[in-house]
Amino acid sequence: MRNLNFHHLLYFWTVAQRGHLTRAAAELRVSQSALSAQIRQLEAYLGRPLFERSGRALQLTEFGAMVLDYADSIFGLGQELMASVRSGPGQRLRQLRVGAVATLSRNFTENLLRPLFNRPELRLTLQSGSLEELLERLRVHNLDVVLSNKPVVAEPGRPWRCMRLSRQSVCLIGPPRTSRRRFRLPDELAGQRLVLPGPSSDVRSQFDLWCERSQLVVEVAAEVDDMALLRLIARDSGAIAVLPEVVVQDELREGRLQRYCPIPGVFENFYAITAFRHSPSALVQQLLARSKSD
Repeated sequence: MRNLNFHHLLYFWTVAQRGHLTRAAAELRVSQSALSAQIRQLEAYLGRPLFERSGRALQLTEFGAMVLDYADSIFGLGQELMASVRSGPGQRLRQLRVGAVATLSRNFTENLLRPLFNRPELRLTLQSGSLEELLERLRVHNLDVVLSNKPVVAEPGRPWRCMRLSRQSVCLIGPPRTSRRRFRLPDELAGQRLVLPGPSSDVRSQFDLWCERSQLVVEVAAEVDDMALLRLIARDSGAIAVLPEVVVQDELREGRLQRYCPIPGVFENFYAITAFRHSPSALVQQLLARSKSD
């Protein structure tokens, strides 16, 4: 261990993540030739090649992939150490960094985090993006927790912890009805123009399967991946929308929209994803414990 050059290992780790010498050299602020020399020295020390060329790109060898798993752990632990130092118990201001996937209801996120808003000792940072982008930030400890409507499973180098926070019924929601008669499924939905979540949504997959089983044909007026935009279209289009009540909770409370009925067997799940840490964030643990009790 005394002879392993961790500087060389850092250079290898950066090249492996970027997949290209030019980008890695620019990030590390060294020349490509110097970077190549450092990688060759590490390969000579380890006794096996780490990369093989594929055109201008570099691909890991099987041995290189194994070394990368160790490098991920080593440098991820270093980043965790610095994150703990910056936000440790000795600091007056504590920080909680939360990522929320773009397809997640903003209302759900706000409801979950609302108990933290009035804590003066806490700085709350919220970031939005795709699940893949947020997981990468979580992996390198730039986020403490990711909120998602899709689950993830642990894999080598990415030991995710995935906890379901809530499961909510997906409903038909539209303009206030004049009739007080209960909305009948599936009869009254046949031929209706609907506003739906996008095709990649788990809710959409469940709804399409329910329509197929019910032998129901509907017309798609709009399909929207972003829940904030879906909320606006549901509010202003006059069409019937398929979504959880939490997305339009304010409009339902104000009477601008009405819940017609839940769709049998169709649900939206909400998850909190964390990464394994040697010193788990106390704030994240408090947040998840409160959510579980609620």
